[in-house]
Amino acid sequence: MGFEWLALLAAFLWAVASIISVKPAKHLGTFAYSRWRMGCVSVILTIMAAVFGGWASIESPHILPMVLSGLIGIFIGDTALFACLNRMGPRQAGLLFSCHAVFSAILGYFLFSETMTSWELLGSSLVFAGVATAIFFGRKNNTHQLDSMSGNIWVGVGLGITAAICQALGGVIAKPVMLTDVDPIAASAIRMISAFIAHSLFFISGAKLAKATQPINVSIFGITALNGFLAMAVGMTLILYALQTGNVGMVALLSSTTPIMILPLLWLYTRQRPNRYAWAGAILAVIGTSILVS
Repeated sequence: MGFEWLALLAAFLWAVASIISVKPAKHLGTFAYSRWRMGCVSVILTIMAAVFGGWASIESPHILPMVLSGLIGIFIGDTALFACLNRMGPRQAGLLFSCHAVFSAILGYFLFSETMTSWELLGSSLVFAGVATAIFFGRKNNTHQLDSMSGNIWVGVGLGITAAICQALGGVIAKPVMLTDVDPIAASAIRMISAFIAHSLFFISGAKLAKATQPINVSIFGITALNGFLAMAVGMTLILYALQTGNVGMVALLSSTTPIMILPLLWLYTRQRPNRYAWAGAILAVIGTSILVS
């Protein structure tokens, strides 16, 4: 499977995860939810790397970059994303987070001299325009509580942009390591463990933000574990596999189609059909993606 399809599959998994994360994220609060989620994923990835022998591929030069990638891309980025989702809902949070493709492309150009052909540039432009159209205009006339906003909108925007920048930086930092023979599952485990340790230290410090707003229960734990498995254990590991053969900008761009994939899922969940702007954006993104994967 080419890196294009790996990135698209990761985008789909993130779309599913964003829908099912709304309930536990609001129940536990941003930091508590992220901590439980990362703890579950750390255990899953550690076991997977041990079973498949991935730990043997890890060498000392790999550790620091992956730890930094985890702290920036997951501890800060993922937490900021769920804080944004709690304030703005999955649709608006998805739009802001999709900006990571632009940041990744810029960083990839300056750091790795990555460029695009004319066709790739056309496809990329269509994908980004489609995502922006579908999410920005697609909210019109949508009154479901899943799309409701709470708190200061500019705080939500700032959190979404922060998540996008951190996601881009996390991918750029991981890229040189992924060009070696390192096992992506083990590399993903290092990123996740470092983020979980950072969250745990924040919790131990006694910070009020780190405490859960409501006690966790079996149902919330199950949804949190499932979300973590889909989005982080599988989704983020697929992105690392994609980075082994694809450039940072292209992988980020294809994985930014998550908001488009959210549209039919939201339709099923809310029973409210997306409007014509949302479908127009989706069509643009599909055309652009077709150009890129062909």
